[in-house]
Amino acid sequence: MTRVFVSVGSNIDRQKHVQAALNELKSHFGQLSCSSVYETEAVGFAGDDFFNMVVAFDTDLAPEVVNETLKDIEQAHGRQRGEKKFAARTLDLDLLLYGGAVLERPGLHVPRDEIEHYAFVLQPLAEMAPELVYPGRSQSFEAMWQSAVASGAMQAAPVAAWTPEACGN
Repeated sequence: MTRVFVSVGSNIDRQKHVQAALNELKSHFGQLSCSSVYETEAVGFAGDDFFNMVVAFDTDLAPEVVNETLKDIEQAHGRQRGEKKFAARTLDLDLLLYGGAVLERPGLHVPRDEIEHYAFVLQPLAEMAPELVYPGRSQSFEAMWQSAVASGAMQAAPVAAWTPEACGN
């Protein structure tokens, strides 16, 4: 079994869509471990705040199958893919890590670049797997997070007042 980490985000009817995504992820992949839910400002556009979190699960499925399932879940919940990278969305599910694999394939880039660039990805990942080392590097996610905060490159987001169901931490 391979340990997989997925980022979950929404800023349109966010509680409804994040909970629905967690229910579907659990249905497809089994037991989930979940970070806290963080409330973060929209990045790259003016919009409502997001709920962001990271979930982990174990799977025997190929990374392409996991990634396609994530896209299917997004689409089932009204995700509109367009020209804009930064836009409001009902649901955003991204395959962050697939075990220790480093993958560069059409439509699949693992580990995701967003881990290094956005607090809304790195903070919950560091919470869930602080000692896990970024694939292909020698730095843990906790060390990456502490370094980013200390340098001023990232700021901690507040934990949301809402806790979803379907997480079996």
